[in-house]
Amino acid sequence: MSLPPQTGVGFKTQHFDAIRATSPDLGFFEVHAENFMGAGGAPHAMLTALRRDYALSIHGVGLSIGSASLDKDHLARVKALCDRYQPDSFSEHLAWSSHGNEYLNDLLPLPYTRETLARICNHVDQIQDVLGRRLLLENPATYVTFTDSTIPETEFLTMIARRTGCGLLLDVNNVFVSCVNHRADPLDWLDGFPLELVGEIHLGGHDEEDLPSGPLLIDAHGREVAEPVWALYGHALDRAGPLPTLVEWDNDVPEWPVLKAEADRATSMLTDRRLHAVAQ
Repeated sequence: MSLPPQTGVGFKTQHFDAIRATSPDLGFFEVHAENFMGAGGAPHAMLTALRRDYALSIHGVGLSIGSASLDKDHLARVKALCDRYQPDSFSEHLAWSSHGNEYLNDLLPLPYTRETLARICNHVDQIQDVLGRRLLLENPATYVTFTDSTIPETEFLTMIARRTGCGLLLDVNNVFVSCVNHRADPLDWLDGFPLELVGEIHLGGHDEEDLPSGPLLIDAHGREVAEPVWALYGHALDRAGPLPTLVEWDNDVPEWPVLKAEADRATSMLTDRRLHAVAQ
């Protein structure tokens, strides 16, 4: 299964009535797995109703793939959720967020070394074996780098995908955030990324702080997609053609028309590339 090459949005329960009333022309909805791990209730009733009409992407934020070991109980809950809804896509992050019984409310970076590569590949293999489905692994937004990293990030992600058979999730905002923070060129990063392995694209907003050393961007998901991120997204589409694209807005969630307008902009860009491909 795979998502259609259309635009989707992250589902928020406060938007359910507007979605049902307008039946928006969207390709899919995405939910965070950890928000739907209960047995029932209104959120599940809403998601069940949406699933009848739309493709579904489930996005994990708690598997902590970069940790020393996987939480088997958490993975079992993810499997139960995927078995229940049969999503068209499941994704997680190249990051860690727990250590033993300590759980951190963040997606933390990793050193890109051969040791880390072996651990991530092992965990991806375990996840795909348990879920019985392909995982899409997302590039992180980072704020520090490690002196002992020996593998460029794009090469690191490519090696994971080639070794495990997983796909990749390209978060364009994360590319921009990380490259600005590390004073790198996002176009160079993107040109080194294997777009043929991408199963989904994410777009989101970020915050900016001015430090004595220069700008610091924060992957906050609390506002519109920034213009430079739209431009970078267009560059990705020019190289790869239309791909399933999610607009994320998880904090300070706006009214439905505001989020839909962001999705419409992505849809317009996807349509332009589709028509250009037909014209050629």
